[in-house]
Amino acid sequence: MKPHQPITITAAHSRWGRATLHLLCLCRGGEPRWHVRGMFRELFRKNDTSGVAQKGNPFSKTDGRGTSVLSAFFLATAFSAVAASGPLELELRSSAQSDSSGIFLQQLAATLPPAFASQNIRLTDAPVFGRAASFTPEQLGELLRRAAPQLPVVTWTGASQVRVIRRGRFLTEGELRDLLTATIQTEHVRDKGTLELAFGRSWPGVNLPDETLSLRVLNLPASGVSPNFIVRFDITAGTEHFGPWQVVAQARLMKDVLVARVPLKRGQPLQSSDFSIERRDVLSLREAVDAELAINPAFELVENVPTGQPLLARAVRMRPVVQRGQLVDGLVRDGAMNISLRVEVLGDGLPGQTVRVRNPKTKREFYAKVQDEQTVVINL
Repeated sequence: MKPHQPITITAAHSRWGRATLHLLCLCRGGEPRWHVRGMFRELFRKNDTSGVAQKGNPFSKTDGRGTSVLSAFFLATAFSAVAASGPLELELRSSAQSDSSGIFLQQLAATLPPAFASQNIRLTDAPVFGRAASFTPEQLGELLRRAAPQLPVVTWTGASQVRVIRRGRFLTEGELRDLLTATIQTEHVRDKGTLELAFGRSWPGVNLPDETLSLRVLNLPASGVSPNFIVRFDITAGTEHFGPWQVVAQARLMKDVLVARVPLKRGQPLQSSDFSIERRDVLSLREAVDAELAINPAFELVENVPTGQPLLARAVRMRPVVQRGQLVDGLVRDGAMNISLRVEVLGDGLPGQTVRVRNPKTKREFYAKVQDEQTVVINL
């Protein structure tokens, strides 16, 4: 018969057993900081190196639910044990920084026991950016009692008061230009091209909260983005707004366009061999044809295009299927009766367009809808 092993040796084989031993020693008057740190280490460190749970040991469960429940139990017991052992002593900083989410205990205390360091204890609202808020130990004690009544009484050492300010950073001209470009690109330019901005005057910079910033355009010219324009904007950080400011901006809108390789004449059909793709500023061009447009012989030029000139939308049209002076078949429909006669087209026309036609014999003119290259339908 094997002798019984001491309970301390058996419990020490599991992390929960070791945490329990720390708790028992804490309740018997052991060093609070050392034992609380030991419980935190056993409860929240990664799984044991062996990775094998102790069979039959209720403290060796490693599933997520059991871990969270037992962790909460041990932490609550640890807080109670620390409270019973006397007030908690914390060292107060002389200065601290916060963000717009609020002021937290972890920001004010120089050191915290591990059990408390893992808790986000929010004491009060953060000060307005650019202003400071000061707190004495007595005021912090009252804030702690309201925010976390389950915590033990805190005795503050160190500074006689703490001065809290918001974390800030200096917004440079380059950062502002990037913010402004991204906002105008998304909200105004969209897929018309890639926007490039430069400032007509240097930006002096400004101090803003060290948080995520978003820019809002308040006013653009009625004509939109142009080579030179004035834009008015403000900047938002959380729930706070800063500005407004305005800058004189110089813009370029870069896009791939079709450029003539050789001189092109009016009436010439579009062919891919006649054009190259170049990246140009389309703000100085009106209705430049997108390079993604498929070159189609069904289109033709309506004006001459010299070498190196971008192709503009006004210089292109679909080739008409009937042309002025052409003789085509004119269909006159009246119920079940169809009459066909030869007519002269008096203007160029595309399929579906209405053109004037004339009977060469009677010289009478009619309006007809173009059906195809050889047929029009006369409307009586």
